[in-house]
Formats: sequence, structure tokens, C-alpha cells
Amino acid sequence: MSTLRFLKGHGTENDFVIVPDADGALDLSAAQVAALCDRRAGIGADGVLRVVRSAKDPAAAHMAAEAEWFMDYRNADGSIAEMCGNGTRVFARYLVAAGEAAPGTFKIATRGGIKTMQVPADGGDVTVDMGVAKLPGSDGIEVTLPDGTTRPAVNVNMGNPHAVVFVDDLDEAGNLFTAPPVAPAAAYPEGVNVEFVVDRAPGHVAMRVHERGSGETRSCGTGACAVMVATARRDGAALPATYTVDVPGGRLVITEHADGRIEMTGPARIVAEGEVDLGELTLRS
Repeated sequence: MSTLRFLKGHGTENDFVIVPDADGALDLSAAQVAALCDRRAGIGADGVLRVVRSAKDPAAAHMAAEAEWFMDYRNADGSIAEMCGNGTRVFARYLVAAGEAAPGTFKIATRGGIKTMQVPADGGDVTVDMGVAKLPGSDGIEVTLPDGTTRPAVNVNMGNPHAVVFVDDLDEAGNLFTAPPVAPAAAYPEGVNVEFVVDRAPGHVAMRVHERGSGETRSCGTGACAVMVATARRDGAALPATYTVDVPGGRLVITEHADGRIEMTGPARIVAEGEVDLGELTLRS
């Protein structure tokens, strides 16, 4: 029997299987990751966070001098993702809970670069410095709604790609378990996360999201940041600016500072731990 130790955590109900692998000994296949994330035959999650020392992983070795730990994030379908904002908060919470990092401020490595975390000792909300958003240009980018109409999308990159669409009602997004059609396809050659946004009040919006490789999730941290950036630009907001972003799984607070740095604050919880028999997982091709 091949057993794997795991923990389960979530940030605003964006949930993850956490796999400690300090020395980089594990080589989980895409099929195994997808099986772990299966909500019927596996543990169930929106993705997998493998916790490995940066120096022990070729993808992160160049960041080891700045950040001891690397968040190897995989989507629920087993594909590799550049970043996961909610995942960084859960990852940092795990490091503190496991005694691998002291409460306070520290850095972690991701495929989207080094992220600075602030984890309070009292278990309160975690803040992550998400860096500076990129706005590659949105001319001609459109998302097709289920009723066949199209809406313009704002192209925002938070280390991973986002198409932000403003709508009158979140129900207009329809079933987000399948990817909304985005055109032109060349704008996002590796796929895209699509956020649908409505206004709640000044400085306060709500969103739903289709996450590339995972379907509709209860929350998306990078997506919430992309939504804040797109909304602030639409509103002509002066920086620094702070927006509250409601997601189906809770609430995030996003601040864009005068220098362009974006900070996201929200909850992060570790809710379970155990062992899983990898040999009993159903692997699908």
C-alpha cells in the first residue's frame, strides 16, 4: 500500500489538498492530482498544494535564496498553474501551523514569483503581497454569455491570466463548470480564468469565477485581485484604493497601493489531516 500524508485547507472555501514534501521526493502525476481532487472518489479539492523546499525543486531553485519554501500548485485537473492567491494564504498558514515558519512576515516562492506573506499569530486573516498587476490590453476581447450575447472583457494578468466581465446580474454567467467562450483565442493561448462582476456599493463588488482547469470555484484570490484592478480602472479610482470583493465562499479585501503593489487579505483555514492510499484512487486518462 502506498500512503500519502495530506492536510485539507481552504481560503474563502477555495479548497486544497496540502501535500508536505520538504525534500522533493514525490512525483505526483497529473492523473494522481486529479484523483486526489475528485469530490466523489478522492479527497476533493480545487487544487493541490505541494509543500517543498525551494532548493529541492528545479522550478524554484533559483528563488531559494529569498524563499525557503515553494508552493507547487496544481489545478484540479492535474495541470500546472502559475499562481493561486487563496492557495498562498493556505500554504502560509500551513507553514506556521507546522512550525516551518514563524508567525509574522515571510516569503514563499511560486511559479508567479516571490510572494510576501503576513500571518498573524492569533489565527486571524492572512495578507499576501500579490505584486503588480499587468494590463496587456483588452481591445477586441469578448466573452460569450449563455444567452448568446457577448460582453467586453478586461485583460488582467496577476501572474496568471484573467478576463474580467462586468454584468448586471451574476446569474447571467450561467453554468461556470464549463469554460465560457472567450475570443479571440489567441489572446489567451494557455487558457484563461473568467470573472463575472456586479456592483454592490461604492468600493464593493461581487463576483463568480470559472477557474481554468478547475471549473467554477467558491473563490479565486488572483481573480479577486484582477477584479479589483479592472473595477478601479473603470471607476477612475485614485491610488491607494481598497475594494471589498464578495465571492460565493466569503469576502476578500484588496488594496492597490500607490506604487502598484496589490495586497489581498482574507481567511485561511486548515481543517483536516490524514493519509490516503494512492493505490485506491481511480485514475482517469
